Amino acid sequence: MDNATLLQTILLTPLVAAAISALFFRRSRWGAPVVSVAAAGVILVLSLQLLLGLDPANPTATASLPGFTIGSFKELETFGLMIDKNGAAMLFVVTFVAFWIHVFSVGYMDDDKARGRFFTGLSVFMFSILGIILAKNLFMTFIFWELVGFSSYMLIAHYFETDYAAMASKKAFIANRVGDLGFLVGIILCYSLYGTTDFAALEAAGGDKSVAVGLLLMCGFLGKSAQFPLHVWLTDAMAGPTPVSALIHAATMVAAGVFFMVRVFFLLTPEALTTMLWLCAGMAALAGLAALGQTDIKKSLAYSTLSHLGFMGAAIGLGLPEIALLHMAMHAFFKATLFLCAGSVIHACHHEQDMTKMGGLLKKMPLTAAAFVVAGLSIAAFPWFAGWYSKDAIISGAYLTGNVPAFVALVIAAVGTALYVGRMFAMVFLGKAHGHGAEHAKESSPWMTVPLVVLGVIFSLGAGWFLAGTEGLPWLDGKMNALFPAAATTAVSGGYRELHHALAEQDLVAPMLILGVAILVVGFVAAILFYRTSTGEDRLRALHPTAYKALEYRYCDALYDWYIAKVQQRFAMFVSLLDTVFVSGLGMRAIVAGIPATVGSLIRRFVHTGNAAVSVFWIAAGALIVALLLITGALN
Repeated sequence: MDNATLLQTILLTPLVAAAISALFFRRSRWGAPVVSVAAAGVILVLSLQLLLGLDPANPTATASLPGFTIGSFKELETFGLMIDKNGAAMLFVVTFVAFWIHVFSVGYMDDDKARGRFFTGLSVFMFSILGIILAKNLFMTFIFWELVGFSSYMLIAHYFETDYAAMASKKAFIANRVGDLGFLVGIILCYSLYGTTDFAALEAAGGDKSVAVGLLLMCGFLGKSAQFPLHVWLTDAMAGPTPVSALIHAATMVAAGVFFMVRVFFLLTPEALTTMLWLCAGMAALAGLAALGQTDIKKSLAYSTLSHLGFMGAAIGLGLPEIALLHMAMHAFFKATLFLCAGSVIHACHHEQDMTKMGGLLKKMPLTAAAFVVAGLSIAAFPWFAGWYSKDAIISGAYLTGNVPAFVALVIAAVGTALYVGRMFAMVFLGKAHGHGAEHAKESSPWMTVPLVVLGVIFSLGAGWFLAGTEGLPWLDGKMNALFPAAATTAVSGGYRELHHALAEQDLVAPMLILGVAILVVGFVAAILFYRTSTGEDRLRALHPTAYKALEYRYCDALYDWYIAKVQQRFAMFVSLLDTVFVSGLGMRAIVAGIPATVGSLIRRFVHTGNAAVSVFWIAAGALIVALLLITGALN
């Protein structure tokens, strides 16, 4: 197939799989999983074929699908598809990670009666996220952006019989709609100002940038990537199945906001970049510490995701979009692994998610523990592991640009990362079992452990090795660079080497390395020493309940609850009163309905009375009036 056909097939394959699963295999035990996993495998193979066939120096390809027009609006006359250097990196990460999460899901959802609905939802999500990656303009991006929101809502609400899952899905949907309102207004304003929303045309046009467009487009990022003040939905979204957390809320959907901001980086003004920097650097620090105030293993990882999305947003704010994209790719591997490890543990412990009821799983689940260790070292930036290349680069970039407050916030976030990863390892894998599930746990099936080995032991370790040296580690006639297709490394390798060169010019390479290792060692050692003697209780909560409560308390949720109850609800009641009195009462009842009712009453009383004599009278009167009009010449 040529590149255009490959792009079309990659996009439409999961949609076809979703339709087949929904129509024919909704109640089947194996039908939908087979179709969904096969579709994910086909997408991965076709994506590799596409990427390996592109020129690494200029990895671009285009295609189109039939669209529609509305009057003079022709932005969607065709659904244009494109791949560029940024899209190439995102395409490989999404299709590769998603395939292994699909495989993991087969084992994790083995005893779920709604497997058909779950795998159908995964295929819908894959169609949606691929649409964002391949979209050629802002309006097309928005269509798939909303489809991603819908599929996320559907998957979070998989256990809709429980009140918590139903609430969490609605909360995610509403929070994202708030951000998407600003996003849509930004798209419309961009079209109004520049006459197009095509990415290539906008970038080629150059010209003055609009502060309003940048800030409004950033609203979509704040919602989708769960950054302050729209971050409140992500931890609740853990109500969905763990593979959903790994795919949507660690590797792909929340990273779509980062990918989008990298794609429209040329539209962002210094004001928009500064705003993003402060919001995201602050989120990175706060979420990194808040992860220490959770005993639910998935919620602790959700705060970790918030923190690292903050790292990515801060990198964009610092003017380092390539480094943000690099961290997005590395984060997809090690965070997906951590969520899958959590899923493996939860499945083995009979769906227990409280870490205080785990412990002693190192010997019982060695493969899961090994994958967790590698991914944990990677997220904490152990030298030459995947996360080290990107996470420490962002901290170094903040220091290099002289942005001390952002540098301090990111260092705090890095310390928090080492602390919560060490805490999680100590509470889950060390010591002795503190619950019935942990006592009887055993290693998960190959459906679950093979993805852990691939994503955890291999990619969480070596995903960043294509950055080693000046030419990376090319093989397959230069089409592969370490574990990545060479076309997918173009967007990030140049930016990383430029940053490394700038650090070397100022003799900061060694100091930054020492700082990173010190953070890692101090955080891990402190966490393991503090939590390894756990007795079935969170030690911080037992010894320092006030500090634990401060980390656990959800301040923005409380603020929003107050706003809704005290401000929004009262305003809504006032508007309802105005509606009742003036619109429904005076407007509808008195004017719109009252006047016709009065006229009708008079007609019934004096005209249509049902009395034959009255009818004869009006006939005679009418005839007399017509005769007079004819005599006077008023009627011809």
